Amino acid sequence: MKQKDQFDNLEKHTQWGIDVLEKFIKFVKERTEIELSYAKQLRNLSKKYQPKKNSREEEEYRYTSARAFLATLNEMNDYAGQHEVISENMTSLITGELTRYVQELKQERKSHFHDGRKAQQHIETCWKQLEASKRRFERDCKEADRAQQYFEKMDADINVTKADVEKARQQAQLRHQMAEDSKAEYSSTLQKFNSEQHDHYYTHIPHIFQKIQEMEERRIVRIGESMKTFAEVDRQVIPIIGKCLDEITKAAESIDHKNDSQLVIEAFKSGFEPPGDVDFEDFTQPMKRTVSESSLSNSRGDGKSEPKFGGKSKGKLWPFIKKNKSPKQQKEPLSHRFNEFMTSKPKIHCFRSLKRGLSLKLGAGPEDFSNLPPEQRRKKLQQKVDELNRDIQKEMDQRDALTKMKDVYIKNPQMGDAASVDHRLAELGQNIEKLRLEVQKFEGWLAEVEGRLSMRSEARRQSGLYEAQNPSAVNSCAQDRESPDGSYTEEQSQETEMKVPATDFDDEFDDEEPLPTIGTCKALYTFEGQNEGTISVAEGEMLYVIEEDKGDGWTRIRRNEDEEGYVPTSYVEVYLDKNAKGAMTYI
Repeated sequence: MKQKDQFDNLEKHTQWGIDVLEKFIKFVKERTEIELSYAKQLRNLSKKYQPKKNSREEEEYRYTSARAFLATLNEMNDYAGQHEVISENMTSLITGELTRYVQELKQERKSHFHDGRKAQQHIETCWKQLEASKRRFERDCKEADRAQQYFEKMDADINVTKADVEKARQQAQLRHQMAEDSKAEYSSTLQKFNSEQHDHYYTHIPHIFQKIQEMEERRIVRIGESMKTFAEVDRQVIPIIGKCLDEITKAAESIDHKNDSQLVIEAFKSGFEPPGDVDFEDFTQPMKRTVSESSLSNSRGDGKSEPKFGGKSKGKLWPFIKKNKSPKQQKEPLSHRFNEFMTSKPKIHCFRSLKRGLSLKLGAGPEDFSNLPPEQRRKKLQQKVDELNRDIQKEMDQRDALTKMKDVYIKNPQMGDAASVDHRLAELGQNIEKLRLEVQKFEGWLAEVEGRLSMRSEARRQSGLYEAQNPSAVNSCAQDRESPDGSYTEEQSQETEMKVPATDFDDEFDDEEPLPTIGTCKALYTFEGQNEGTISVAEGEMLYVIEEDKGDGWTRIRRNEDEEGYVPTSYVEVYLDKNAKGAMTYI
């Protein structure tokens, strides 16, 4: 009975151990769910603040501070991944393993206690057999004593017949024999019980208890190992998490405020020269106000500003229409002079300017980005060239793939018709050719802009040298165009371009007063003026400047009253008069 109580106690204790394991498994499961939820929230947070494709945010990430923030977002994404690793490892190494172990433990526990109950039942059965044999031996002994006493009584009684006495004697002997047999059986049963009892208490039960003890110790060791694994799973990702944090720190340290400031400067740099000093106007003496020759909306002839809108304006709306004049040319029909105007190289720039103004008024930006400042225009053109080159590469990749497909069809006609891809190949070839023409067009504009910017850079360098040598003269630069009040007027006002009546355009070909001289220039190289509107110059020749470069690379000069025209600005060294604003030397 005491053993049965011990088995009950052990059964309760081992069941408690299994409950502890299951509780730990449940704890780890909830931890993995928390890690997954945390990782998911971190990923959503990182994704929420990632720059959207093809949006203005993408452009902002060229700044080091924005790139550092993007790196932080990416590292947080990796950080979230490590929490997912924690969840996965805990699930596989702890939850899964312990769940299988608990099932095995329950089976083992059940087997051990079944063996214990079986051994207990066996010893109880042996005890019952011993008790039965003992009672039978006791009963037979008593029966033998009674039979012996009855025989002695019958033998002593003289009245009993000899047959009765013999019968009583035989009965007594029988009972004695039965008692002897019961004694032998009892003795054998007792020996067997003692042997079984010894084996039970010294072999079977200790062996079962030993197994239960080993099972319980394995359970304790296993839960301890699982707790270590629980910590190791976290410890394994700590270096990677630390690396993520180090990368965030590195990204923060990579922020360069100077570089970001320079990017802002490059992004919004116009390339324009600052306006020159405003002249002092002395109203105490009668004098005419100087009118800037760079203003396209003012008259060059009489020095007075003309209205911008309505009426017949004598303002110089067309800066390139004046050609080398002769009496014969002045009497030519207007249509012939207009044709010459449209075919001469410098005047095409004026027409382009008119087209640009029209396109801006209609709401569509010019294709060559000429409405932008020089530096911004260069960047836009470069972006367009890069974009077209990428499109060409895509088309070429498609063409190469189709060509390979066609070769396969030619070698294996059963796979497809080779002629079916010819039409598409022709389309791709046409697309590539169109894109290449577009690239050439934009590269031409880009080369033109870069050439002007490089000339301006060189001119700035030469300007300092000339000012040091000629303090009485101020170097001139065509980049700076100002009206008399100092405002910038690179192009003719769009409103004026759109609203000038046709009669004003015709009047530009009528009689005009000669343009005043605004400076002198020296020819650096010989130039053969073969196009209409240009003039030939010899190296070292000194000439008069009557119209500065408007940004198209041409300067208008005069040799005498009847000979004037355009020469490339890079072919001459220009010295504007001191009263010309924004003066700079062009080389």
